[in-house]
Amino acid sequence: MKKLVMMIAYAGIAAGLAQADDQSFQKTRIPDAKGHQTPVGLVFSDSNQTIQVRAAGQLLTEVPYNSIDGLSYEHTQKHRITQGAVVMVASVGAGAIVMLTKSKSHFLTVDYHEGAASKELVLRLDKSEYRDILATAKVQTGKDVSGKGNR
Repeated sequence: MKKLVMMIAYAGIAAGLAQADDQSFQKTRIPDAKGHQTPVGLVFSDSNQTIQVRAAGQLLTEVPYNSIDGLSYEHTQKHRITQGAVVMVASVGAGAIVMLTKSKSHFLTVDYHEGAASKELVLRLDKSEYRDILATAKVQTGKDVSGKGNR
C-alpha cells in the first residue's frame, strides 16, 4: 500500500514538472473602440504557444506565437490637469501640486496575422507588472520587444 501511494505521489510530481510554464498577469487592461478600458487577465501559455486575453473567465482573444509579426512597447506621460482642477476646488495648493504631477501609462502592442488579415492587440499594462510582462513576452514568443519610452 505504501509503495502504491509513493508511486502515485512520484507520478504526480513528475507530471507537475513536465507541465508547461504558463505566466499570467491580472492587472492588464484592454481598451475598446469607445476608449473604455476593461480589466483582463493576460496569459502567456507555453503549453498552447499562445497569448491569451481573458475577461470574467471568458477567452476574449488568443494569439498563437507563430502568427506574431512584432511586439512593441510604448510609455507615455501626461500632466494631471483635469484631476488637479477638481482638487483645486477643495484646496488651491493641493490642486496645483496635482497639476504638476504626471500620470504614466505603459502599452504593449501585439501585431499579428490571422490568415491574410493583419491585426493588432493593444494592452495597457499596470506599472507593477509591465517589466515582467515585457520580459515574459520576449522569452515566451522569441520576439524582441521594440519600443519607445523608459523601461
